Amino acid sequence: MQVVTLQAPGGLDKLNVQDVPAPDAPGPGEIRVRVHASSLNFHDYGVVAGKMPTADGRIPMSDGAGIVEDVGDGVTEFSVGDRVVSTFFPYWLEGPARIADFTTTPGDGVDGYACEQVVRPAQWFTHQPKGYSHAESATLTTAGLTAWRALVVDGGLKAGDTVLVLGSGGVSVFALQFARMMGAEVIATSSSNEKLARLKELGAAHTINYKEEPEWGKRVQALTHGAGVDHIIEVGGPGTLPQSIDAIKIGGHISLIGVLTGRQGDVPTAKLMAKQARLQGLIVGSRRHQMEMIKALEANDMRPIIDREFALSEIADAFRYQEAGQHLGKICLTF
Repeated sequence: MQVVTLQAPGGLDKLNVQDVPAPDAPGPGEIRVRVHASSLNFHDYGVVAGKMPTADGRIPMSDGAGIVEDVGDGVTEFSVGDRVVSTFFPYWLEGPARIADFTTTPGDGVDGYACEQVVRPAQWFTHQPKGYSHAESATLTTAGLTAWRALVVDGGLKAGDTVLVLGSGGVSVFALQFARMMGAEVIATSSSNEKLARLKELGAAHTINYKEEPEWGKRVQALTHGAGVDHIIEVGGPGTLPQSIDAIKIGGHISLIGVLTGRQGDVPTAKLMAKQARLQGLIVGSRRHQMEMIKALEANDMRPIIDREFALSEIADAFRYQEAGQHLGKICLTF
């Protein structure tokens, strides 16, 4: 089978495509999956670019979707032919957050899904949404579930709420779609007027070009008649957090998801305290969260936005495309 491995210390030129023997038959409690798609995330880029060191020879990619080819003894949840999608934290099945690192995350602490076949414990997967393509399903593991947990699980999103999404990456676009699906109003930011037009087509009520309006927190306040927004999908980190605190409603909820502007910086703590806002960090979600999200997707027939698809052998080109930052939504590998 074809597999991609990453040579230490990392870098896009250290991604090697090779042929290796197919895995053995699954053991008790395991399934063998023919992987057909993966999707690129900021975390995956951090690993393959060498910014998040991993073991030499690691198979990258945290997201994987495909078809069950064989099941081991004791497996009752899946059958041969089922369409499945991987989970980000294979051992966080349900309940409160239990993991604070990536030691068990495929594509980082353990081998991921940049390969054509895997044998894994059955609990590492859920069923795909009915009617989804493999590429669409592969967008759910990381980006989709992060947005779902931020808004629905942690944020308690309800119809009539207002949501601010920053940028047009996978998590932000998913958040826009989930918010609209549940009857919330969305304000979206980007530095590209072309992308802002596309975000309006996807349902954003208002858009802000943050390069043209660097103090966009004030603009959000004006758009909400001085109230501020109920929820913010904060993917920027220290460089955008002060504006997000300006934009949040008194008692609102800021989901701290990304660190696109860096890992350290000043936080206007007095203003955050005065706003009595909840600033909550999160990393993806549990298997139970993923199953609940998939039920909602099926009930509402919501489909992910895929910008472009690449072959598995084109993985380095796919990451270069991601690096350029011209995409809107998700970039996928299909194989």
